Amino acid sequence: MYFAALLARTEDGWEASDTELDDVETLSDLAELAREASPEDDTVLVLIEQEDSWFGVVRIDGEDDPRIYVSDAAAAARSSYGEILLTDEMLGREPGDDDADLDSLDLDGTEEPDGDSDDEVGGSAEAVPHSPVGDSSILDDLGVGEKELKALDADDALGAIAEALGASEVLETVR
Repeated sequence: MYFAALLARTEDGWEASDTELDDVETLSDLAELAREASPEDDTVLVLIEQEDSWFGVVRIDGEDDPRIYVSDAAAAARSSYGEILLTDEMLGREPGDDDADLDSLDLDGTEEPDGDSDDEVGGSAEAVPHSPVGDSSILDDLGVGEKELKALDADDALGAIAEALGASEVLETVR
């Protein structure tokens, strides 16, 4: 089970909307969905959590490239929604590297990796780390520093982020 919400910053504060990711196949699709939530090119955050095992934040500022943070890359790699966020660049891989192809995994969000190693997902030759990846300073200017973001537990991270942003009430309305 997953939860995804859009938080759009407006002149009047944050506005939240529940969002379905079923039709989102790529990071570009996700960025376009986020941009549609803010006609004024304001900051939009896509907050995603899956089964209290990982969370992700995607930040869209106007037409800039999305900035991404994922709390646990290995857990996210086992999720079709996490797969959208985990770019080759974030994982330190060459684009199109067949050994790094996450499409070969069974990605329903409930699978455990094959093999005995806690450092690999799906037996890939390249390990996906059980650690945060991406831009850990993604929320610095909004009141959530890098240390605070990395210290958040997946089971209450989105609530803590929303509270720091002053958006906890609007997030709860869509939860």
